[in-house]
Amino acid sequence: MKKITSRGSGILLHVSSLPSNYGIGTFGEEAYKFVDFLKYSGQTYWQILPLGQTSYGDSPYQSFSINAGNPYFIDLDILAYEGLLKQEEYQTLNWGDNPTLIDYELMYNLRYHILEKAFTRFNLKENGYIKFLEQEKNWLEDYALFMAIKKVNNDYSWEKWGEKFRKKDPETLKCFIKNNREKIEFWKFLQYKFYTQWRNLKNYANKNGIKIIGDIPIYVAYDSVEVWKNPEYFQLDEQLNMISVAGCPPDAFSAIGQLWGNPLYNWEYMEKTKYNWWIDRLKSATTLYDIVRIDHFRGFESYYSIPANETTALNGKWQKGPGIKLFNRIKEELGELNLIAEDLGYLTEDVIQLLKETGYPGMKLMQFAFDSREGGDYLPHNYTQNSVAYIGTHDNNTALGWILSANSNDIEYMRSYLDIYTSNDKETVWKMISRTMAVTSNVVIIQMQDYLGLGDEARMNVPSTIGGNWCWRMWKNATDERLIQSMLHITGLYKRIRKSN
Repeated sequence: MKKITSRGSGILLHVSSLPSNYGIGTFGEEAYKFVDFLKYSGQTYWQILPLGQTSYGDSPYQSFSINAGNPYFIDLDILAYEGLLKQEEYQTLNWGDNPTLIDYELMYNLRYHILEKAFTRFNLKENGYIKFLEQEKNWLEDYALFMAIKKVNNDYSWEKWGEKFRKKDPETLKCFIKNNREKIEFWKFLQYKFYTQWRNLKNYANKNGIKIIGDIPIYVAYDSVEVWKNPEYFQLDEQLNMISVAGCPPDAFSAIGQLWGNPLYNWEYMEKTKYNWWIDRLKSATTLYDIVRIDHFRGFESYYSIPANETTALNGKWQKGPGIKLFNRIKEELGELNLIAEDLGYLTEDVIQLLKETGYPGMKLMQFAFDSREGGDYLPHNYTQNSVAYIGTHDNNTALGWILSANSNDIEYMRSYLDIYTSNDKETVWKMISRTMAVTSNVVIIQMQDYLGLGDEARMNVPSTIGGNWCWRMWKNATDERLIQSMLHITGLYKRIRKSN
């Protein structure tokens, strides 16, 4: 692990939460303005959620592909500048009535229609496109075919396709490719534009001293090209149905646990194939991001296995994962990587030992430190330099929302421990930010919502719930000069100021 040895700080804000005139944040002008804001306020990191193409439920942690990017993030103004769109084709449309919320149904109904117009004007012989097809062919061909078949099948999950499509009958696929070349090409075009715009934005961020912290889910969606294409990597039966699924056991937060429903890995097969699937995945992620956060790190030591026919997580059991063998193999092939281990929740001694052996920094949450239901030890006096500290992440309430909704005894303990006695809740949030910036952790990441003093209306996600998640957006001009100066002061006070290039 390339340890982060200098103090720094950053902001957690997903691309979807950026302002824009077209219903969702993109890689356009507002993203570049946000990079400028990070630079001027002395920050070093911009942490985002997974960039993958979202499916049912709109979660960035459930994607059709581990490699494909979300077409919603392709900026329409940039396409217009390139001559692929006319402004009146998209500027006159109703992209939603609330600029601080995403209407995903509206996105689905409008966005692809507009992107198809851009595709009709695109030169498929463009040199950059030809080069992209060659560079990304290992995953792009399968992804584009998968999405084209899905569209022909009314967006149904692949297990509901005809048997010859489900089981990838060579003649059936050959015939489909011959008759649907344009449909397949469309999905390749979208990925070309996604990757081109993202890389331009990331390069801009890096040139301005900002590093991108990306996020990869530990599991993939059942309805994904990875499971369809290579079912042998997953715990499926002969009919390609899931045998067991992922989740979390019951705890103080949920009496029935969490049933995620993702297929579990066939770790025995992955070991036989020298973990090449994971090596390829991390190799791809480390080209997209400067630092990669691995979600649910404890699942590599032991994972919770729930029979696929269960409706809750009550009847699951723990199974051993690959452990250090996987990470030794990754290091052997890819060298030292900049990784962050999401090690939240109850950790056994074996998980703690695995984290120690890898050398990856873990995560420390201020909210968990004062939650009497939480069994972990997150009190700030236990933080180490090799860690990343937060008040909360995308799965937590905002700081203000937490203060207003948490157990009163927990809040009183927090105030006493952190020496915060103001009656003004928004002032309390700022003091919590200050106390977090003061900890020994080399990296501190604060949610943008907390800097803006927002409550639970701006919460990004409530785990194990469907609907209403992933929708929050920041309003335009929220990052004003007053906020920049306040952040610059607190960042400098605790010696986290970004060093100039």
